[in-house]
Amino acid sequence: MTREPGSIVDLAIIGGGINGCGIARDAAGRGLSVYLCEQGDLGQGTSSASTKLFHGGLRYLEHYEFRLVREALEEREVLLRTMPHISWPLRFVLPHHPGLRPAWLIRLGLFIYDHLGGRKRLPPTRSIDFRKDPTGNPLQDRFRRGFEYSDCWIDDARLVVLNARAATDLGAEVAVRTRCLEARRDNGLWLLTLEDTETGARSEIMARGLVNASGPWVEDVIQNRLRHNSAARIRLVKGSHIVVRRLFEHDRAYIFQNADGRIVFAIPYETDYTLVGTTDEDHDGSPEAACCSDAERTYLCSAVSEYLDRPVVDDDIVWTYSGVRPLYDNGAISNTAATRDYKLELEEAGGAAPLLNVFGGKITTYRRLSEAALAKLWPYYTHMTGPWTADVSLPGGDFDVDGVERLTRDLASRYPFLGDDWAGRLIRLYGTLAFDLLGTAASLTDMGTRFGADLTEREVVWLIDREWARTAEDALWRRTKLGLVLSREEARELESWLAERFGKVAPAHVTGARQASPSQRISRSD
Repeated sequence: MTREPGSIVDLAIIGGGINGCGIARDAAGRGLSVYLCEQGDLGQGTSSASTKLFHGGLRYLEHYEFRLVREALEEREVLLRTMPHISWPLRFVLPHHPGLRPAWLIRLGLFIYDHLGGRKRLPPTRSIDFRKDPTGNPLQDRFRRGFEYSDCWIDDARLVVLNARAATDLGAEVAVRTRCLEARRDNGLWLLTLEDTETGARSEIMARGLVNASGPWVEDVIQNRLRHNSAARIRLVKGSHIVVRRLFEHDRAYIFQNADGRIVFAIPYETDYTLVGTTDEDHDGSPEAACCSDAERTYLCSAVSEYLDRPVVDDDIVWTYSGVRPLYDNGAISNTAATRDYKLELEEAGGAAPLLNVFGGKITTYRRLSEAALAKLWPYYTHMTGPWTADVSLPGGDFDVDGVERLTRDLASRYPFLGDDWAGRLIRLYGTLAFDLLGTAASLTDMGTRFGADLTEREVVWLIDREWARTAEDALWRRTKLGLVLSREEARELESWLAERFGKVAPAHVTGARQASPSQRISRSD
């Protein structure tokens, strides 16, 4: 959408993470004019550094977070139904560790987990004899029994981009690499001063309402951009993950208990890898400075090695990433006990120009958070319609939840030069939009330059034109995970191509060589 000079939007949103993009999509679908600015790339911070799960949070039951768990469990199946290309069911295996939580307590927790959220599609919990089940093969012999329950996988970075895409399809304006320098009330409206972080150009926009959904930066925005005060506080907690070569052959994930009371997941990842995480450490300093420390790498390796027959060592790590979670500070004595719930703080000013600050939240409940945010703002927008997102698919998700394999066969049949693996990757990223991406392509030649693996110029152009990608990091580590398989030289070729297209040098940090990116301190070993 192109705004007329001097026009006023209904709602301005600061922050292009999952909460900001979710609110933008919901608001645009209710008839509001929406403007969203993001200082970096969409989902560049916390929202692309999660454990990549839609889950209720089994361990939160121990902290009596029943409302949060119920809401998250109810959301799992709603989200599965509306985004079957980027989310799918996943079974989790929980080995019983005799020295930790007793079996009866685990069974009780899983019973509650099964019934608290009105589970319909996902299969129930079952007990496992590891001497008879293939999930016992990677484990040490001392683990004889365990439990298996259901949760869901989600491609977190694509979730953010697709919400932004849906918002713009409904008329919203999304401006990436655009920093809000200042926002102040002026004659009953919000006046935002904005800066293009690439060119330094400044502009202004006026809005009838403002949402601060800047995640780990929420307090910085309140204090230094809005010049306001807030009683609410966030707790910055760093979570780091490691990715290693595939640790087991089956398609189920593990949840491992640790003596310190925390849990660590080991999840099948991108076909040939296993994702292990996460840690939970207080973070001081800038959120973009977060990186996986040597101590965190050691902790995660040790946590899974406590269970696996073959220990995981530092040399097994091929990639690490870290993000800072902005947990709402409820006064808990530890990060483990800190709530994962959200708080919405509405600041009113004489019936005009409301400000809504968003604190905390978790990726599973982003849609509910968006609905709650707009419920708070309802009195200011008499023309706004009601909730709608529970029954509408994200872009590319307009097919049956069990239809991925059929859609993959259809794509491979229509474009035989792809092959099954390539077709499957495109469906898992783009869903039905994969057909639009490929368009009239009749051969590999029509796909343009091939940068490595099966990443081609046609796909990169789609990411630029339809998904706001600008750098190799955007394309390789967020919108796809092909940074895991492209060589250093291939990544540089993509950088050079992007530099030529945009007339500037692409960031040198995307080299595929265990180097740190400014956003997540990503590292990768060839």
